[in-house]
Amino acid sequence: MKITRRAATLAGLGALATASSRALALDGPITDLVEGAEDFGVASDAYIYGYPLVTMEMTRRVITNAAEVAGTHGPMGQIIKLRSYPDAAFRDVTAPNADTLYTTAFFDVGDEPWVLSVPDMKGRYFLLPFLDGWTDVFAVPGSRTTGTGAQTFVISGPGWSGAVPDGMTELKSPTAVVWLLGRIYCTGTPEDYAAVHALQDAFKLQPLSSWGKDYTPAPAKVDASIDMKTPVRDQVNRLSTSEYFTLLADLMKRNPPAPADAPSLERFKAIGLVPGQSFDGKALDSRWDTRLPQLSNDRISLHLATLKRENGWIFSTATGLYGTDYIQRALVTAIGLGANRPQDAVYPVSQRASLLEAYEGEHNYTLSFAKGELPPVKGFWSLTMYDEAMFFIANPINRYSMSLRTSPKIEPDGSLVIYIQNESPGADRQANWLPSPKGKFHLMLRLYWPNEDNPSILDGSWVIPPVKRA
Repeated sequence: MKITRRAATLAGLGALATASSRALALDGPITDLVEGAEDFGVASDAYIYGYPLVTMEMTRRVITNAAEVAGTHGPMGQIIKLRSYPDAAFRDVTAPNADTLYTTAFFDVGDEPWVLSVPDMKGRYFLLPFLDGWTDVFAVPGSRTTGTGAQTFVISGPGWSGAVPDGMTELKSPTAVVWLLGRIYCTGTPEDYAAVHALQDAFKLQPLSSWGKDYTPAPAKVDASIDMKTPVRDQVNRLSTSEYFTLLADLMKRNPPAPADAPSLERFKAIGLVPGQSFDGKALDSRWDTRLPQLSNDRISLHLATLKRENGWIFSTATGLYGTDYIQRALVTAIGLGANRPQDAVYPVSQRASLLEAYEGEHNYTLSFAKGELPPVKGFWSLTMYDEAMFFIANPINRYSMSLRTSPKIEPDGSLVIYIQNESPGADRQANWLPSPKGKFHLMLRLYWPNEDNPSILDGSWVIPPVKRA
């Protein structure tokens, strides 16, 4: 099952531009084309509002549809521990990374809290974002926020008001569904893999009622009715309007909207979408079944124009927490479900050598950082190479990304030059070579724990240099 991640849709900007050319503002010419345009506009706003919750649920179904933990899948309430970085044959998740090993789980705190015990990380960089059903990162323990010592957290749901056991820190989830999307830094050597595996194995996740007792998760079963082949985004987008709102209304019963959503929810009553109540699909115009999802997704795509663009790089610093910016929340869901808060990570993507020219393996390129101008981070940074489909590329040195941990050679003037090309730049430059394919490719720069003070990508006081054709 391919689960679309942040760069998968960014990689399709050309297709999205085509889609956006047919999208019209709901207060413009579309009012002449749709009978009952006012209700249609409300329904489209409601579709965009609910897009993250519906997508999160479809993702949860796919990831947890397993009898036991294996690879990128595991039952509800069980920790999935990725043990190694993927290679060029990996096709489960787009835009994989070769920097952190995922330690992740879906669990439900609607009936009772769950406890996560984290071992002493011994100074190693890590972060543990907890996402609610609406994709907000409601808590993010880790090196930046809570340090690397041993910690125990009780994650409680929206209706729980019990006593927090001694030695535990409560993390309050606004929704029943919770997605732990943890990342642990790893150099990728056999010795470091072993060290991180030991840390992963020391994590414990179980219901609060079982804490301090021997705990064995209940047996899980595979649901054959769940589509494990079609990308989640495609599964969501092909839901009819009636199916979509029926699912959304059902999900809202255990994953309540935020108090700030009240004005929008009052509007959504016009189409029969009311928190806590089931949805009557017959209340909507059947002609909307394909038109509404299509136009609403076009509106989400149009919001790509708001992403920051610098020297050929595209990125956003409005991720992880969204308030009432529902279109931004939907966009990030579409192009990067599970995105961190910007204080934890920013992911600039470069897809083209210029406005008129794609990156091509037949050409050579360089990315140069002047002395003292390396990406300003307190965690780490890396530059990753992907093919057009956002997967790693087989190459003679098995190098998929460049960072300081790959020990590149620093120039005499203190600068760092990365050689991006298909053929080796020569033995004296091999340490700085990021191999590209013979065809088209894309680049992603990851900045974990970016500086919040000058210089910083967060406030624009540090600007990413352009990739130049040699």
